[in-house]
Amino acid sequence: MTKKTKIILIVIIALIIAAMALYSPVKNLISAEIKDTETPLPQQKGGGSTGRKPLNVNAIILKPETLKDYIRAKGLLIPDEEVDLSFETSGKITEIHFKEGSAVRKGQLLAKVNDKPLQAELKKLEAQIPLAQDRVYRQKALLAKDAVSQEAYESVNTELEKLKADIELVKSRISQTELRAPFDGVIGLRLVSEGTYASPTIIVSRLTKISPLKIEFSVNESNINDVKAGTPILFTIDNDLNKYRASVYAVESNLDRSTLTLKARALYPNPGGQLKPGQSINVEIETQEIKNALVVPSLSVIAELGRDIAYVYKGGKAHQVVLRKGMRTATSLQIIDGLSAGDTLLTTGVMQLRDGLPVVIDNITDSNQDIN
Repeated sequence: MTKKTKIILIVIIALIIAAMALYSPVKNLISAEIKDTETPLPQQKGGGSTGRKPLNVNAIILKPETLKDYIRAKGLLIPDEEVDLSFETSGKITEIHFKEGSAVRKGQLLAKVNDKPLQAELKKLEAQIPLAQDRVYRQKALLAKDAVSQEAYESVNTELEKLKADIELVKSRISQTELRAPFDGVIGLRLVSEGTYASPTIIVSRLTKISPLKIEFSVNESNINDVKAGTPILFTIDNDLNKYRASVYAVESNLDRSTLTLKARALYPNPGGQLKPGQSINVEIETQEIKNALVVPSLSVIAELGRDIAYVYKGGKAHQVVLRKGMRTATSLQIIDGLSAGDTLLTTGVMQLRDGLPVVIDNITDSNQDIN
């Protein structure tokens, strides 16, 4: 045996001895790590085999109820009529006859500009009427005796009619110096003072008709057939616990191209002017009502493998049921098949529930109290 061969044998023997020496500690270390990662199952009472821990849940007892579906939208209160008041002519304002924020009647005189030159012209024209009428009377008498021609009579008669027309024109110009309310309403703040030189571009104040009020709102494309003239609506205002009723009176002829919504308007009587134009509102429109429906919260139903399931409580355990749904609202579902009145439906922890899993009910209520 050569010297090289002896060295190789010695190295191999040394490696075998080292491996044998390390085998036992390594084995013990691996076993300890495996035991640390294992989670023991809970022991059943009495030292029997392991079991599942009960899940704490809430539940409702199902009862028939009336299910209503609503369209909900944001809206705005707008005046029935509104106009910026200004004069039809120019001149210095000489009179203001309204109090800011007060109610005014249709035709009431609100303000006036200087009309003295027009009044003087009117008096001048009116003073000429008796003489013109006398000329017509005398020419008519002479015409009856064939003392004047028909043409002469027509001439003086035309002069009289022209004079009357001039008088009406001046009266019309005088009426343009008066600012009158075009409808009943509430007048706003005064924007001019006496002595201001007014013109058709100068706004004196704003007149608003607040009884009734219009309600403007829009509905989505999918709901356009649910809103038409005569449709009743309910609306509420933030920080106001009251619910108000109104009725749709007009719907836009086509949808808005940018939003694909349909604009509609309703009318609210607004007795006493309690509500003010410009307030934002929450609109509700009832679209469907089903009596004696079985209704469950949407969150209690799970879509699984192409079917809808829920869990009911029986004998301390959760039992899976397959459902057939009906009408859906924002928070609830109508159940046509799969549940019955009196069933105890589990409403929390539904994603953790499994068929036959033990459960403990922490809180239970009637479905009428739990679902809006």
